[in-house]
Amino acid sequence: MRKLTRPVCPHPQSLVDRNYKHPLNKKALNDSTYGKCMYCESKVTHIDYGDVEHIKPKAAGLFPHLAFAWDNLGFACAVCNTTKSNKFFNDAPFVNPYNEEPAEHLYAFGAFLFTKNGSERGEITIKEIGLNRPGLVEQRTEKMHAIATAVNACHRINSAHLRQAAFDALMDEAGPDKEFSAVVAAQLRASGIHADASAIAA
Repeated sequence: MRKLTRPVCPHPQSLVDRNYKHPLNKKALNDSTYGKCMYCESKVTHIDYGDVEHIKPKAAGLFPHLAFAWDNLGFACAVCNTTKSNKFFNDAPFVNPYNEEPAEHLYAFGAFLFTKNGSERGEITIKEIGLNRPGLVEQRTEKMHAIATAVNACHRINSAHLRQAAFDALMDEAGPDKEFSAVVAAQLRASGIHADASAIAA
């Protein structure tokens, strides 16, 4: 999970008209996540339409008054949205990547996400949304293997120029538009590769 920037609502009248799925609004939310699920960072739109997610559930008895509130909407994959469903914990709400820095509550190690500094909110977010579900771990593991192979290949390049270009390409894989970028960034840091990869590549 990565920090996201909430866009300005492009069609506020649709919310007034009680339509939270308006195409322009959904596209804005989709674009804000680069087509990824706001929770698990899986690429969504190449295999599915994606869901407009209510961060605080709109169900009766919970937050029906927020059903059409722009600040309560996000973009998620169907699996995370369905798994999260109407769950909500007042004493430890789910981490909201639009309003806070997820890295304060959870971190990636290998293909798994873990709670940071005993954060109950991080633990509940991981457990109740299923951020370490088997399918996700399998996909992240494949990504980790590919990154590890690329890192090893980079270190074998003799040309400093080509080596730097290879490191830059690796850093691009940790960009916000890439699938599982938070996990990739963690692996690159563990491999000694940071934004200042020139120090490694020299």
